[in-house]
Amino acid sequence: MKAIVYAEYGGPEVLGLKETEEPHPGPGQVRLKVMAAGVNPIDYKIRRGWMPQMGPAAFPAIPGTEAAGIVDEVGEGVTGWSVGDEVLGWTDTGAYAPYALATDVAPKPAGLDWETAAALPVATETSARVLDLLRLAEGETLLLHGAAGAVGGVGVQLAVARGATVIGTASPANHDYLRSLGAIPVAYGEGLAERVRAVAPGGVDAVYDAAGQGALPVSIELRGGTTDRIVTIADPTAADLGVTFSGGGGNRPLEAIAGYARLAAEGGLRVPVVRSLPLADAAEAHEQSETGHSRGKLVLRP
Repeated sequence: MKAIVYAEYGGPEVLGLKETEEPHPGPGQVRLKVMAAGVNPIDYKIRRGWMPQMGPAAFPAIPGTEAAGIVDEVGEGVTGWSVGDEVLGWTDTGAYAPYALATDVAPKPAGLDWETAAALPVATETSARVLDLLRLAEGETLLLHGAAGAVGGVGVQLAVARGATVIGTASPANHDYLRSLGAIPVAYGEGLAERVRAVAPGGVDAVYDAAGQGALPVSIELRGGTTDRIVTIADPTAADLGVTFSGGGGNRPLEAIAGYARLAAEGGLRVPVVRSLPLADAAEAHEQSETGHSRGKLVLRP
């Protein structure tokens, strides 16, 4: 099969479409015929060597952690899945390929398109996990940095569903979009603290940083000098500031993911796909992902 492969750390140029061996499932695994693969910031951070603890076990490596596809082989001991089932979830082997192995998958509803299905697992699991860590409750005010991104946009919707008021930072071009999700938009950058106080004179109860663009110091200021109830998924300076960094990778709540997929199929959850590109254009997708300005998710189609 021809998959996206890289043999060394570096920029997008290290990604190439190359012939590799097809994987076959081991015990507990299924093989997916990948219909779409999600592109996430963690993909380029691993590719650049910025996260050695999550780097490939060996080169050459296939990037990508989430996909939607059709089960076409079933490993020993697997129950509940059959050849022909449509699923979405996390891959054990790289997702930027025609075939990938997986252990943690959930059913894809018939009414959910492949691109949205591939964009959903990481965004929903991440935001639900962070909101739980923040103990966000009805009637509270959440400040969400990077609210117009794929993960941030889902975070807005899940927080609003919990009965919270959400103040979302984004560029002015994305403010109408945030309003459509139920958030109060504010522009990021210099003067952010004053803008947040203007719309939340009572203060903010919690902060979710999905951007990683240096917003933690102002977040601490807006929380009255405490790092309590501030969580980032993207800022590597978190430990230096005493802020919780949540990187995921633990138990995956597949039942909850299945519920979010049903909700998305019914139109109750928006997981916008900003671009769907052919697998061969993975380097272009990574270039766009690294800008940090995509409103929704980038998806690759094998």
